[in-house]
Formats: sequence, structure tokens, C-alpha cells
Amino acid sequence: MTKLLLSIHVLAAILVVGPIAVAASLFPRYARQAAPGEMDPDATDERTSASSVAAVLHRICRGYAVAGVAVPVFGLATAIQLGVLTDVWLISSLVLTAMAAAVLVLAILPRQQRMLTAGPDMVVDGAPQALAARLAMLTGVFNLLWAIVVVLMIVRPGSTTGA
Repeated sequence: MTKLLLSIHVLAAILVVGPIAVAASLFPRYARQAAPGEMDPDATDERTSASSVAAVLHRICRGYAVAGVAVPVFGLATAIQLGVLTDVWLISSLVLTAMAAAVLVLAILPRQQRMLTAGPDMVVDGAPQALAARLAMLTGVFNLLWAIVVVLMIVRPGSTTGA
């Protein structure tokens, strides 16, 4: 049973967190291109295309965020089977996972939505660039948190279960 739970946990992490990481990383570029005033005024086709790509990337992030709940659920189920719920590496991973989820749900997704629904008034003072830069930074933090979790899952410092 442990092998099945661990397999589902790892597959969920790869198939859910991976697409969020990629889509969230690409979003600022396309949202910036779609922003009013960012391109030649005659380039409406390019702006429309960039806007469509940004909208799809946001939907990917939003949809996969919901499916992402499976990662810690199956991770906890695996930890229970292995009897490692009190190990520091696991607790640290859970805290970092919660932080990554909070960054995604409370910062990245709302900022993506705001960029998608921004009107021409957002062009004042270079707002699209500033918002896109902050969003790119938050996405980097999100991806870094997940990278640390992956390393903790592999190295398992202080683990008594081998490996």
C-alpha cells in the first residue's frame, strides 16, 4: 500500500505542480505583451494572441491549484504508512508546501486575474511592467519553495527509514 500511495504522491506532484510552475512562470511575459500601450498600436493581433495565451495560462494555474490538493493528501497518507509524521524533514516539507500554496492562492492567482482584467487606466506609471515584475518574483518564490520541498523529499535529513 505504501508503494501505491508514494507513487500517486510523486505522480501528482509531477503532473500538477510542474504545469503550475511552468504556466505561472510564462504568464507575466504574455500578460505584459497583452497590456494596453505595450506594443505598437497597430499590433492588435499580437496583443489579442498574447492575451489569449495569458488567459489560458491563468486557467491552467487556477485549475491545477485545485488538483494540487492531492499532493499533500497522498504525501500525508504515505507518511502515515511509513510512520514518519514527526520527522523534521517531513514537517519542514509540509510547512514549505503550505507556504507555496499560500503564495499561489493569495498572491499569484489574484495578481494574474488583475492583469487579465486590467484596462487602459493601468498603463499609468508603467504599471503593467511593475505588476508583471512582482508577479515574476512571486512565481520565482513559489518555484523555489517547491524545489526545496523536492530536495527535502529526496535527501530526508535525519531520516531513520534509510536512503
